[in-house]
Amino acid sequence: MSNDPNDPNAPAGLSAHASPVTDASSAAAALPGLFAEESPVRAFAAVALGAGDAAQVAGAAGLSAKETAGALRRLREHGVVTSGDDGRLVVAHDRFRELARTARSAAQASGTSGTSGVPGGDRDGMILRTFVKDGRLVRLPARWTRKKVVLRHIAEQTFAPGVEYPERTVDGKLRAWCEDGEVDHVTLRRHLVDFGHLRRSGGTYWHPSEPARAGTA
Repeated sequence: MSNDPNDPNAPAGLSAHASPVTDASSAAAALPGLFAEESPVRAFAAVALGAGDAAQVAGAAGLSAKETAGALRRLREHGVVTSGDDGRLVVAHDRFRELARTARSAAQASGTSGTSGVPGGDRDGMILRTFVKDGRLVRLPARWTRKKVVLRHIAEQTFAPGVEYPERTVDGKLRAWCEDGEVDHVTLRRHLVDFGHLRRSGGTYWHPSEPARAGTA
């Protein structure tokens, strides 16, 4: 087992010693810069789509071994990629939830909605505060217009536009929203597809930049 903190296949605990960005506020501020660079974005997308080690990431992302090592090191430092129980690379969804909670707290402190980034008195913000709590979907609204707001928020917070996700990845992401709620991930996935926030072809899903108009509630 490697003890080199720069080794992209090292356990998450060892890699975290390589100048980790531990403060959530600082990490949230640093992420746009990280994902503005091509190599980390491509490496992150490869991990999200199931690449479990550096060699698989390099092949899926079209990066050299050096580029892959550097990209994975930086993703680990920011805490957005880690190692699962089986040692394979995985997206650290808990880290994103932590950053989302930090962003919501900061937004609420400044008088804006922590769930949507809109002013606290905004109608959409009021809807989201009612149906989304601490990064969890409490329930889906019965009213069609409100349901659109909630589903759009979940899609925008969960899926990058144009990135293709296998069904197992989509289900994993949506399960996190459905914990302790009234809606299961399969029902949520169906609604996202019905409302045009997810497109589907075979077993692959992607979030379009502009969702299609939903015909039914």
